[in-house]
Amino acid sequence: MSRNRFQNDSSSFFPALPLGWREERIHDVAELRTSNVDKKSEEGEKPVRLCNYVDVYKNDKVTMDLDFMEATATDGQIERFALRVGDVVITKDSETPADIGVPALISESAPDLVCGYHLTILRPNENEVAGSYLFYAVASRLSAYQFYLAANGVTRFGLTYQGTKNLRIALPSVPEQGQIAAFLDWKTGQIDALIGKKKELLEKLKEKRLAVISQAVNRGLDPAAPLRDSGIPWLGMVPEHWEVKRLRYCAGLVTSGSRGWAQHYSDSGDLFLRITNLDRESIDLLLDDIQRVEPPDGAEGARTLTKTGDVLISITADLGSVAVIPQDLEPAYVSQHLSLVRLDTTAVDPIWIAYSIFSHAGRFQLRMAGYGGTKVQLSLGDIKEITFCHPSDIKEQKEVLSFVRTQTKRTEDLIELASQAITRLTEYRTALITAATTGKIDVRGMESPCNPNPEKN
Repeated sequence: MSRNRFQNDSSSFFPALPLGWREERIHDVAELRTSNVDKKSEEGEKPVRLCNYVDVYKNDKVTMDLDFMEATATDGQIERFALRVGDVVITKDSETPADIGVPALISESAPDLVCGYHLTILRPNENEVAGSYLFYAVASRLSAYQFYLAANGVTRFGLTYQGTKNLRIALPSVPEQGQIAAFLDWKTGQIDALIGKKKELLEKLKEKRLAVISQAVNRGLDPAAPLRDSGIPWLGMVPEHWEVKRLRYCAGLVTSGSRGWAQHYSDSGDLFLRITNLDRESIDLLLDDIQRVEPPDGAEGARTLTKTGDVLISITADLGSVAVIPQDLEPAYVSQHLSLVRLDTTAVDPIWIAYSIFSHAGRFQLRMAGYGGTKVQLSLGDIKEITFCHPSDIKEQKEVLSFVRTQTKRTEDLIELASQAITRLTEYRTALITAATTGKIDVRGMESPCNPNPEKN
């Protein structure tokens, strides 16, 4: 069968498939089962291990090496939702429609391994489709686009049974499906290894940046400077001539935004800063995803209108996320999940405070102050008690900050290059899967560890 001859069908989702391939709905080649097994343990039910959302979202293949949650299920649930080798499980909801229908292949299983809530099992008809191929077909860019179109929701998006069963995939013969899946296992394994190395490099670079910042704002630049005990275990020794101070003594205002801002959302108006605008990896604001609001005159939240140099600190999630309002940013309101700190800038530079919170010592302090069980939170009192050290001389502060900016700029340039490489490799991986599962790559003629005796055309 020559790949130079394609069948053309303008009404098809795949208008140019190789001869012998066909287009099918998932519903016609696999059975769909949407799980209703929650994470609770009920008396009288049988103990099971749950394959949950995160197990699927973070892994291409589910094996028994994963740390599954223990729960219980009824006999009927176990019979219907017990996972088999070859099943494909997909996530059925997400915060964005572009991140939905993420698949994982069940490559190992056990009698007590059950599919958890928020997931749908695709159980292939083995005469029509191999589970290994189905996984890659669902992971393709074209499937992601179909899921995007089918997703319903406003703040959280979900796939209905109807939206899932109508997913269309391209199918060659079952033997060729096996060849394609084996080829993609081989190639994606190589790509994943490269991505893994880039991620390791990325983490080392981030740790190096954090170490530079922590050393500078807690010890200064002179390694020979005499030190004294700060009296605070997590801060340790500090330069002898530096002050140790609580944030309350250099802040003229420590507050947070009010509730109810969603009713004032608009496409125009003033900026509204949320936790998503704070970057866990730097003290710069993220402004790609920015919300605007039009509050009425006299609105209670008007007290949080920002000024240049204000420090924003996350108080309900990602403790340690901090940012400084830059000079060129228009005034903005802040959400109730952020603390706004307005400093006496004659005593301390706002960027010094931000880096102190960003440092190892600052992050440890915020984690220790956090409370709230499943949702870690900080009170405004906790923010006021943040303790840091600094030289009283503003000139010395600025010298240290200049050094930090110079050193971290070099590291951040390398971080950006590593991040770009990961993005490119991830995009190539998806493109390769899409090409192979739509017949754009003929794997039959490719010699590889997975296909040592390729079929010759």
